[in-house]
Amino acid sequence: VQLQASGGGLVQPGGSLRLSCAASGSIFSINAMAWYRQTPGKQRELVAAITNGGSTNYAESVKGRFAISRDNAKNTVYLQMNSLEPEDTAIYSCAAKPLYSAEYTYWGQGTLVTVSS
Repeated sequence: VQLQASGGGLVQPGGSLRLSCAASGSIFSINAMAWYRQTPGKQRELVAAITNGGSTNYAESVKGRFAISRDNAKNTVYLQMNSLEPEDTAIYSCAAKPLYSAEYTYWGQGTLVTVSS
């Protein structure tokens, strides 16, 4: 499974961005996909996840501001980020969890999101 993330950039506080993660390869083996983020000196944090059945979960810090969704026809997962705050600045990476695993074992490259005025 290969994951290609895109959509990062510079945005002012209060602004919005949409990240995309396109999956290719053995996508039939994927059970769930997620977005993680990491900043220097901090542990990687799960931001949002979505299962094949459409169930979602979010980090408390982004609930009500971020929304994860998927387009099965395009094999793509999106992260709509609204009301962005400087604390959301991080490298965002998408990940996929195989059916046979409890862990996210496939990772795409990160995309940098910078929230600054």
